[in-house]
Amino acid sequence: MAAQQHDQGAPAMRLGVVVRNMGPASTAETMAGCATAAEDAGLESVWVVDHIAIPPDDAQGSGGRYVDPLIALAWLAGVTRRVRLGVGVLVLPYRPALPVAKQLASLQELSGERLIVGVGVGWMAAEFRALGVDRGRRGAIADETLDLINRCFAGDEVEHRGQRFLFKPRPRKPPVLVGGGAPHALARAARHGDGWLPMAVGPDKFARHMEAYRGFCRSAGRRPGAATVMGALPLDDPPATRAALAAYREAGADRFVHSERYADSGAFAERARALASVVV
Repeated sequence: MAAQQHDQGAPAMRLGVVVRNMGPASTAETMAGCATAAEDAGLESVWVVDHIAIPPDDAQGSGGRYVDPLIALAWLAGVTRRVRLGVGVLVLPYRPALPVAKQLASLQELSGERLIVGVGVGWMAAEFRALGVDRGRRGAIADETLDLINRCFAGDEVEHRGQRFLFKPRPRKPPVLVGGGAPHALARAARHGDGWLPMAVGPDKFARHMEAYRGFCRSAGRRPGAATVMGALPLDDPPATRAALAAYREAGADRFVHSERYADSGAFAERARALASVVV
């Protein structure tokens, strides 16, 4: 459990890792082996990603194979007991709002409240075309979905489109982290989210964006949430890894989710142990 300790008593940086739910490593056996390896190594969380309709000319690395993220997390919930389960990010405009809220509540309850929900607005034009969704409205759709999710977890009775209904099961709301680094994404995180989820951003840029996020939170009259950073760490250089994590933590991050390619669960387990050995 080295990743969860700190010799000076400061809050430890939470460490997570991406389990590939895409490409040849996304079989049931490999994903299960990776999730249990992460749990055994003492990592705090495992994460999956989201695509629905990859066009052939954008399929390098995945072959167009993507296991649905919420289905993948439900599978991983059943083969683990402690490790938290994250999606980074669930593309909200791809899905109808109320079924998404129901799926999140169901997964949160059945997993023992281990869910972490990263959300985003999406970017791939081909996917929006395949789904018949107006890409120009993706921000508005995401805002509407986030508003409904928050209302659903706030009370057993919800009104939506003029109809009142019971929202059960209603476990404790999972943290909802809004992804993206553009000003409108930071403002969305401040208005609707429980935290912020930037991706592939260096410590210096993260620090600048974190200040902007805090400013948006002040304007919205809300307390800033914690930030989770997704990216790649130089695990073969432990001092550089520690320095990067320390810089992120100093700027306001409380979790880093590492992502890299791997051939099988054995290779994943080796890297998971290397990540867990970093104490920051």
